[in-house]
Formats: sequence, structure tokens, C-alpha cells
Amino acid sequence: MTSPRPQTGRRAALARYLPILDWSRDYGRATLTNDLVAAVIVTIMLIPQSLAYALLAGLPAEMGLYASVLPLVAYAVFGTSRTLAVGPVAVVSLMTAAAVGNLALQGTAEYAVAAITLAFLSGGILLVMGLFRLGALANFLSHPVIAGFITASGLLIATSQLKHIFGVPAQGHTLPELLGSLIGNLGQTNLITLAIGAATIGFLFWVRRGLKPLLRSLGLPPRLADLLAKAGPVLAVALSTLTVWALDLQERGVRIVGEVPTGLPPLTLPSFSADLWGQLFLSALLISVIGFVESVSVAQTLAAKRRQRIAPDQELIGLGASNIAAAVSGGYPVTGGFARSVVNFDAGAETPAAGAFTALGIAAAALFLTPLLYFLPQAVLAATIIVAVLGLVDLAILRHSWTYSRMDFAAVAATILLTLGAGVEIGVSAGVGLSVLLFLMKTARPHVAEVGLVPGTQHFRNIKRHNVLTTPALVTIRIDESLYFANAHFLQDLIYDRVVCDQPIRHVVLMCSAVNEIDLSALESLEAINTRLTELGITLHLSEVKGPVMDRLKRSHFLDDLSGQVFLAQYDAHVALTGSAETGAPPARQEY
Repeated sequence: MTSPRPQTGRRAALARYLPILDWSRDYGRATLTNDLVAAVIVTIMLIPQSLAYALLAGLPAEMGLYASVLPLVAYAVFGTSRTLAVGPVAVVSLMTAAAVGNLALQGTAEYAVAAITLAFLSGGILLVMGLFRLGALANFLSHPVIAGFITASGLLIATSQLKHIFGVPAQGHTLPELLGSLIGNLGQTNLITLAIGAATIGFLFWVRRGLKPLLRSLGLPPRLADLLAKAGPVLAVALSTLTVWALDLQERGVRIVGEVPTGLPPLTLPSFSADLWGQLFLSALLISVIGFVESVSVAQTLAAKRRQRIAPDQELIGLGASNIAAAVSGGYPVTGGFARSVVNFDAGAETPAAGAFTALGIAAAALFLTPLLYFLPQAVLAATIIVAVLGLVDLAILRHSWTYSRMDFAAVAATILLTLGAGVEIGVSAGVGLSVLLFLMKTARPHVAEVGLVPGTQHFRNIKRHNVLTTPALVTIRIDESLYFANAHFLQDLIYDRVVCDQPIRHVVLMCSAVNEIDLSALESLEAINTRLTELGITLHLSEVKGPVMDRLKRSHFLDDLSGQVFLAQYDAHVALTGSAETGAPPARQEY
């Protein structure tokens, strides 16, 4: 068997932006079979979800199908995950409804154009971030805050769909508004609609947990049992549609989807109105960041299971191309979906071609199946959404964060409460702000420890946690954080407070083993510390300074003015400044 030919420099450079050139080289019949099987399963799952999520976004049902065709092809060309399934998702659909709902009336042409423009803006933002390799910016969103936002969004989405389950009108973008509107209209409940919705919810929950074991017990092969279990939502759609049609239930108040246009996604263009762009830009930015974080977290998790890797910066380009593809084909913002991606992975998808095959399946549905959806009850689509999003709700994050970190708990709780009480845009904006604030708060007052020598070793540990050797003339302070503008004065105050005592301190050593960066503000603080200690007759030393940090310090005058020395190891500083490998006495009082 011959090994694959190495890529030339030009091809390798091109493959960085076109990952399809990489995985397509070894594409064979076995891979094709696995991708086709996965595509069939995901297509069956995606058809009802696409319709449901479009209605959640306040858009015509067919736009959900349109957003599930060309974007999948674009991701297959530009994406790096082998199993990520791109398309409409619940959280982004809710954010789309919140963003566009403030600009135009639902059901109007202006509403659809605004949603298309939102996808175009989101795609442009993601592309720019990808080209400038800004994927690391998403790391500023802490996982607890994202988990809190997604949990609150799941609760909001489920509550917003109850109006379709009860068959009553209800409005609102926050939990109090939705609940108040629902309770006020419960007297108008359509009992037939409620029966259809409640039965569908119960059936879908049973399908998730009980259908596959039942089919396996009947002797069906695992792959076939899994395929039939994934087809549960399609079965619910078919049975409910037939029931409404046969019993003429729409005449008894059961709301149906109605006419869904037949045909392939149309060619569309976003609005280029500067006013509309200005109104949508912040929403597009939030959708881009949240969608990217959700997508990359899923892609990385699945890639790790197969010992594969993804390129976050290229993922930005892949998702950006997908959103622009949605904008030019009548869709709305898309991203990688958790549930669909897991199904795609479990079904055996090996390359992004599975997504392209799924797009063909959705296109076929848009061409031939949409007339069959006329009598589909809206309550069934609402039930599909409710069952899907309840899996996003993770209230356990509150208990876990409370146990581990009160600061993280406060951020999670604030994100959940603001999202539920003020809406998704304020909630996610607060989440972004809280993530940055948490970072600043944690690094503005970093952990700093006074350390001493562990007897019989060359190791130094916190004097409050270990029995260590110290000497009154030498104070060693270990800084467990990079030094920058937010914590520079904190270090100054800490050192000044420590040296103002009745001990005969002659040397202060800053142990920099955990310092990865010293910015200009921190450098000025170090210069001030050096000057102040010199005036007090105390010599300042550094130890274990990392190479890149030392390179930067050498470009300043700090090392020339430093009253002491820079030691390679803290043990070297201890020996040089005490004159002995082990001197001094343990502190009078130890804390463990």
C-alpha cells in the first residue's frame, strides 16, 4: 500500500482555507457509505427541527429548510470538524426573533429581509474574525456564564412554545411577560390542540429513551433500531398531520402550518441599508460569538473522541461562509447544533461530506414533501422544540458553581436571571460583560504567597501552608499571575505593607515562576518598588524569570537600575542571600 503523497507548499497553504482539499484526498467507498447512512439519519431528524426552529424565530417554516441546504454545503468546503452538523438551532433562533422582532412585524416581508440581513452580518463578522485569527476571543466567555445563558434560553424557548401547546395567543420576550400572557389567556385553551401537543411531548420523550431498547428487544439490528428511533419526530409529524386532515381538525380551532412553498431555496440578497445594519450589528455580533462558542465546544468534544483536531480560526471561516450562504439562499443565522452533531457522530459520519449529503436530502424534502405539511399542527412543532431544548437546561450548574466558587455562582445566577427577566440580548450582553469582569476581578487581586525553603529540599512553599525555613532578613514573594495594569498597584501595596515591620529585612525576592507577562504599567510599578525599597535600604531581586519576560525586561532600563540580581532559580537566591543552603527557623505559627 502506498503512502499518500505529501502536499506541496501551495496546496498546503490552500488547504488551510479549504479543508475539503485535505479530507477529500483519501475519500473512498467505505467512507461514502458511512457518510450516506449518517446523512439519512440526520436528514430525518433535521426536517421537523428546521420547520420548528423557523417558527421559533418568527419566520415562515420554509426558511428553516432553506437554512439547512446551502449552509451545510458551505461548511463541508470550509469547516474543519468531520462531524459537526450546521443548521438552525434553538438558541440562535430565539436570538434572531429577539433581534428582528424589534424592527418589523412578524410575518411581513421586512421581517424576513431583516433575518436574512442578520445572517449576512453574522457571516461577515465571523469571516473577519477568522481571517484575523481571533478565535481565542471566545475564551473570554466563561463556561459557567455560557451554561447559565443557554439554560435560561432553554427555559424561555420552552415557555414561549406553550402558547402553541394550549392553542392560545401569547406575547412577550421575557419569562414574566410570557407567563403573564399565557395565564391571562388560559380560558381560551383549545382542548384538542392541548391533547395533540401533550401527546406529542409524551411520545417524543418516550422515543428518546424507550423506543430503541424496545426495537432491540424485538431483534432488530442496532443500526436499524437507531435509525427508526431517530425517525420518531418524523413519525409524530406524519401521524398528527394525517389525523388533522382526516378529522378536519383545523375547522375546530387546531392551528396548522398551512401552505409551505415547494422548490429549492431561492436566490436572495440582504438589505444594504446603513440604518438596518446599525440596528442589527450588536445582535449579529452576539449571535456570532454565542454560535461560535457553542459550535466549537461541540466540535472539539467530538473530535477528541476520535483523536482528531479542529482549527478554531478556520471554524470561524467555515461558520461565516455558512451564514453568508444562508443569507443568499433565503435562510437565517445558523451554527453547529449539539444534538444533530452527536447524532451525526453516532451514526458514523467520517467527513463533512455527510453534511453535504444531508443538504441534498433537505433539498429533496423542499422539492417534493412540502405539500404534505399543509395540515401539520403547530402544536407538534412546538412539542419538538420543547423536547429538544429541555436537554439544554442544566440547573445543576447553580449547585456546582455554588459549591466550587461563589464568584462563578454569582455570574451564573445573574446571567440566568437577566436572561429570563430582561430578554436574551440583555442576558447574553451581561454574560459577556460578567465573563470579562470575572477575569479582571480574579487577576486584579492575584494569589500572592510568601514562601520559604522546605527542609532537605530545594523547593519553596507557602509559609502559611507548610513548615518551611525562613530568615528574618530575607522575604521571598511568589506571584501567581502575570503582572499587568489591573494588578500592578496591588503588588506595590502588598510589598510596602510587608516591609513596614520591625524585622531587619535586607532583601526582597520576587519569585516569578508563574509570571508570563509584564506590561508597561507593571514595569513602572516594579521600578517604583525598586526605588522605594532602595530608599529603605532593602535590595530587590528577581528569580525564575521566564525567557520571553526577560527578553522584554532587557529592552527597558529596569535591569540596569535594579538594586539586586536576577537569579535563575529561587534556591540560588536563597543560598546567595543567606550564605547557607539551610538557615533560619520555621515561622512561629503555621496554618494548614
